[in-house]
Amino acid sequence: MRVSLFLALVGSAAAFTAPAATFNSRPSVLVVRSAVEETPAAEAAEPEAEAPPAASSNEEPEIPTNLPSEKGMDYVPLATMLATGQLEEADQFTRDALIVLAGSKEAGRNFVYFTEVKNIPNTDLATIERLWNKFSKGKFGYSVQKKKYRQSKQDFELFCQKIGWNVMDGDVERKKRWFGNSEFTYSVKKAPEGHLPLTSALRGTSLLKSILAHPVWDDDEWMKEP
Repeated sequence: MRVSLFLALVGSAAAFTAPAATFNSRPSVLVVRSAVEETPAAEAAEPEAEAPPAASSNEEPEIPTNLPSEKGMDYVPLATMLATGQLEEADQFTRDALIVLAGSKEAGRNFVYFTEVKNIPNTDLATIERLWNKFSKGKFGYSVQKKKYRQSKQDFELFCQKIGWNVMDGDVERKKRWFGNSEFTYSVKKAPEGHLPLTSALRGTSLLKSILAHPVWDDDEWMKEP
């Protein structure tokens, strides 16, 4: 069943139905030079927000409500954010959701260890992926990043170049920064394929690699609508 658009309460505890699933802080820098090096705050311009998709006549975007979860998560806010072009908020929601799904929140942490990725249910990761794919017309999502990573022959630097996580700073190529004003692109039209969602690499690349190696991607079952 689908319903009309409603305004999501972005970043609030109401975004999740799981106990104690409240998130008040933003995660660390998304991509850094190494697992131990922290990047200073960016001095870039404000990130470009995605304009809401144009609706025909007086119709509002329809938000899917049959969004299965084995952990009792409410994904309607995520669907609403993606449908209305709130990609930065959707990106944050996705990271926060993984913290709950992996059991990291329950363990008292606001980040996911790569060894906890196996705890994320196929059902939930599939729901998240279908939403990213649907509202980006197949341009964003972990499955898209997995394809790009494979095309890069598992070379992380080449992968970052392909999906727009690197930037030229004068004559030096570096990772984009997330501190301060984000240097990432929150636009379906302007961002490269696979640019979103973002994954923290502050502690190395193992977390992203574990997500891309999750068994949900072993076949195409995740693509099937419930």
